[in-house]
Amino acid sequence: MLDRISILRNPVQYYAWGSKTAIPELLGIPNPEGKPMAELWMGAHPKAPSEVLVQHRWVSLIEVVKSSPVSILGKDVAEKFANQLPFLFKILAAEEPLSIQVHPNKEQAKEGFERENRIGIPLDSPVRNYRDDNHKPEMLCALTEFEALKGFRPAEDTIYLLARLNIPGLASLLKELQRQPDEMGLKKLFSSLMRMDDSHKSDLVSELVERACQFSNDKREFYWIGQLAKKYPGDIGIFSPLLLNLVELRPGQAIFLPAGQLHAYLRGTGLEIMANSDNVLRGGLTTKHVDVDELLRITDFRPERPVVIKPVSTENGEELYVAPAQEFQLSCIEVHGRYVSKEAGPIEILLCLRGKGKVRGGDSKDYIRIDKGQAILIPSSGHPYELTGELQLWKATVPPS
Repeated sequence: MLDRISILRNPVQYYAWGSKTAIPELLGIPNPEGKPMAELWMGAHPKAPSEVLVQHRWVSLIEVVKSSPVSILGKDVAEKFANQLPFLFKILAAEEPLSIQVHPNKEQAKEGFERENRIGIPLDSPVRNYRDDNHKPEMLCALTEFEALKGFRPAEDTIYLLARLNIPGLASLLKELQRQPDEMGLKKLFSSLMRMDDSHKSDLVSELVERACQFSNDKREFYWIGQLAKKYPGDIGIFSPLLLNLVELRPGQAIFLPAGQLHAYLRGTGLEIMANSDNVLRGGLTTKHVDVDELLRITDFRPERPVVIKPVSTENGEELYVAPAQEFQLSCIEVHGRYVSKEAGPIEILLCLRGKGKVRGGDSKDYIRIDKGQAILIPSSGHPYELTGELQLWKATVPPS
């Protein structure tokens, strides 16, 4: 059983869209092979769990939680989430755009997972949509300037952008949206693009790119159409900057992505925290499987003006990012000398991104040194804990019920 604060060793995910420099520079680690480091995972996901240093050996965080769920997670978290760590914490470094994607809600995930099991689609099949029965709300907090596409624009915005480009092949679809400038009109437009035959799609994308490149200095959306066309020529997802909100975050700003909301990360480095699920349906900017029917079924087409989340100061000196999620909570702790946590609390993962210092937990007299790039596990039994030094720590935990 683990009853004290411990160091975490966290796996890196190498994807083609990742940055060769961002994560190494952020964590102060080498990348001698120059591979694109896309994500660092901190959590107990079966695909790539963190490891905990327990009595001089590295043990999977999955096994550590399983050995003593109440002591590690906290009584309330263990009961509420069936003895599982409910969140996954990541550093994400996007050198190139990620695919357009959407995550299901809980009901959709449960039904889809059971359906694909009945049909007999293997869990590791490339055409599998549902790899577990959980939803996946998520939040992204920018560490650098960060650009993303998030949720459908109000129809009038899309009408303005399409009219500005004046693409002959889109004239009839534009008229349809002008006649029905609402959620259903956006769904019809998106569905028409996704279901278009390949030859028509190719001609339309070519027209779009040609027109957008003429205006690339006028609107950031038109610039991104050109960039996406270079990476994914002919992909219908190149239309996405006209349909989805383009969000530009400054460091320290965040966005929340609920189930059903189409989104794509375009550029930048940030912290991502989410429910512990691997369910994703793609809608473009990818060579992977796209299930158009299922994508249309679970996507939320309600337009929105995106909300940028800014942290709020708490009584105990944290900068808290408030989000409507039961599984996770993100905050930043700036330590200047000394910081003491609350008397009791659930599991926490602390990631140090600046400075160095020490941490001591519970009744322990022993300190653990913390340096830039290190992550530590605070089990529920490790509260209260004391931090000393000059540190910037990012805290992932579970919000109170």
